[in-house]
Amino acid sequence: MTDLLYKCMQCGVCCFEIPESPGAKRIPLYPEEVDRLVDVAKERDIKFQVIEDLVFPDTINKKILVITYKILLNNEKKGCPFFDENTGCTVHEIKPYACQAYPLSLKRIDSFNLEITIDPLCHFVIQHREALKKKADMESIKKIFKNEYPKAEKFFRKNKRIQLKIRKLEAEKKISIPREITLEQFNDALKNWEREEIRTK
Repeated sequence: MTDLLYKCMQCGVCCFEIPESPGAKRIPLYPEEVDRLVDVAKERDIKFQVIEDLVFPDTINKKILVITYKILLNNEKKGCPFFDENTGCTVHEIKPYACQAYPLSLKRIDSFNLEITIDPLCHFVIQHREALKKKADMESIKKIFKNEYPKAEKFFRKNKRIQLKIRKLEAEKKISIPREITLEQFNDALKNWEREEIRTK
């Protein structure tokens, strides 16, 4: 088990919609990551689209606070537009946090709590499933995914900074996020309120 070391098999599972998988593929992007990818897409004349992912209604300012976006996998191949079949990721140097950390990912328990999980659809994980099951403690995970784990932690810390920023803004009475809201009220806000991105370093 200690000799096991993660190596990307360049299968593209993390970059494509998986038809048999429940739910839609979610590749979360922070606003600043979207900015960088938009610039690259313009340079390369690539169709790159995102939609809002994690959002909160701010009832004081009547705005939708956008925390993350997600890539629309709506091209012919139902995959990330920056994935090349021969070379894999073509934006490796500016990969979003979520991609850098793969197959480790953040699982949202609720709006303010996350945990690190391993994507069971990753081909490396499938190939070594039994070995990973035998000793899946945190220290072993850190060794097996020695390059990805620090990036997953970085991803986690980024989320924590955003949470702290939101809580600070709430404590200062600059924003107000309702803890209870009806679907009708939320949909009305989504339809009518302006957007404001929450950004942190």
